[in-house]
Amino acid sequence: MNTSKTHILIVDDESQIRKFLRTTLTSHDYQVSEAEKCADALKLLTTHPPDLMLLDLGLPDGDGLDVIKELRGWSQLPVIVLSARGQEQDKVTALELGADDYLTKPFGAAELLARIGVALRHARSNGNQQEQVFSSQGLIVDLVKRLVSVDDQEIKLTPTEYKLLCTMVKYAGKVVTHGQLLREVWGKHSTEQGHYLRIYMQHLRQKLGDDALNPRFLMTETGVGYRFVLPTHTPGTDHKK
Repeated sequence: MNTSKTHILIVDDESQIRKFLRTTLTSHDYQVSEAEKCADALKLLTTHPPDLMLLDLGLPDGDGLDVIKELRGWSQLPVIVLSARGQEQDKVTALELGADDYLTKPFGAAELLARIGVALRHARSNGNQQEQVFSSQGLIVDLVKRLVSVDDQEIKLTPTEYKLLCTMVKYAGKVVTHGQLLREVWGKHSTEQGHYLRIYMQHLRQKLGDDALNPRFLMTETGVGYRFVLPTHTPGTDHKK
């Protein structure tokens, strides 16, 4: 296998979907391997570890959620779930188990490539020492000085608002569920206090000058959670050098 290319494992039992994914990915210089079943996927994950996995949930020998559960016991490999299941609870469950993102079938190639790029960048940044200053689209968060500015204007945040923003920045580009945010910001016993999250998110958006309907920074994933918006990069520019 050519180790100079980013290696993506496709796990899906539909041959036409695999063909579409294989054609899309190889045309953008990704290395691809494929599996049709949970057992085959788990074997490839250990024998030929990829850089990212695209995972269908409905597989012939089990549920893709079980693959995520087992994988997260020993690896933080980026996982993007691709499924015809559109229910919000399915998305929440996959994300809570450790999936990095979720796309509902059908989806376009451009969106898929953009999500792959974000997941790979996030995984690589986690492998390095955490940056002391986060910067994106005019927003600067200085994690050492605890300073926040938008377009060179300092923003005064409460401790809770600051912690909420830092959590969103930590997972920039990824969907963060309501439950994950509540646990990280308010503690593990606060997962039922969703109204606090909505109120503080509204306040945070107001201070950042963000519009919930046309978000610059904080996007609502309806019924699931929130995503810190990262600028779109040209597909194919996030490969290994």
